[in-house]
Amino acid sequence: MIWNRSVVFGGIAFVGSLLTVSVPHEAATLSIQSSVLQLLPIPAGFPVDQFLAHWWVFPASILFSLIALASGVSGALFFSPFFMLIVGLSPSQAIGAGLLTEVFGMGNGLVNYVRQRVVDYATAKWLLLGAVPAVIVGAFAAHYVPTTLLKLAFGVGLLGLGGFLVYYDPPEECVPGEREGEYLKRKNTGRGETTIETTDGETYSYDTCWRPPGVGLATAGGFITGLISAGLPEVTTTQLIVRCRLPPRVAVATSVFVLAIAAVAGAVVHALAATPVWYIIAWSVPGVLIGGTIGTRVGKYVPSEIMEPALGVVFAVVGVVVLASELVA
Repeated sequence: MIWNRSVVFGGIAFVGSLLTVSVPHEAATLSIQSSVLQLLPIPAGFPVDQFLAHWWVFPASILFSLIALASGVSGALFFSPFFMLIVGLSPSQAIGAGLLTEVFGMGNGLVNYVRQRVVDYATAKWLLLGAVPAVIVGAFAAHYVPTTLLKLAFGVGLLGLGGFLVYYDPPEECVPGEREGEYLKRKNTGRGETTIETTDGETYSYDTCWRPPGVGLATAGGFITGLISAGLPEVTTTQLIVRCRLPPRVAVATSVFVLAIAAVAGAVVHALAATPVWYIIAWSVPGVLIGGTIGTRVGKYVPSEIMEPALGVVFAVVGVVVLASELVA
């Protein structure tokens, strides 16, 4: 109910900002805005002027969420650089706002995967053992690491994730176990079989993976996610397929499930460690809810073998920009 009010608040306030343009007399404009805002349950101290001035975050959030859901890439890879470089937030504020936005943005995809019963919960609980503590540590670190070091870490992280997207095939194009290696092949053999039966009639049966590598990857991905708000699904999804034999559909769903829980933990830490920039989040959350709904419908028409490498290049370029802005200045 709270977020429904936010959507209404955002919509009415946006109408108010449009009225500012269409009404010629300043006095009449102020009167209309005051009348509109008096109808809303605005919390005490909420920066209304800043909120109205950042209306353009709303359409940008729709676009970013649509692209992220359609391509299968973490939405925080878009939002954190956007909040930092365009909106002008500090690195810790941008990372916290990106993570909070992502929590709401992944809702549609997560609900669909759970309803389809395509999540490997046995694997997910092991991944969570590494991801949740790591994302909490990373989120705390984001508020205590000096701003310069955090921006450098952010830029390096974007470069690494961009290179990852370019180097690896999209999850649906990967072959289960193709990079398993002899050592992992021995470790992954004889540990039983996992069977996933989905609601649409598909049945997936595969050897149960040796858990330590997955836990290690989830730990690394969780820390990166807490620190720069992205990295967990990019690190874990492909590796679950190529080194742990999970079918692509199951690996993606399992990674999204793990990310959803880990992101909530990280978002809570960011919210407790600093005051969130609600005047930005109040625009970005409704935007990702709308963009996510559209993105889940158009995703099947997007050629991921082209989209993911292209986005990888974009993220790498943004990473270079972030590093250059800090090193050259």
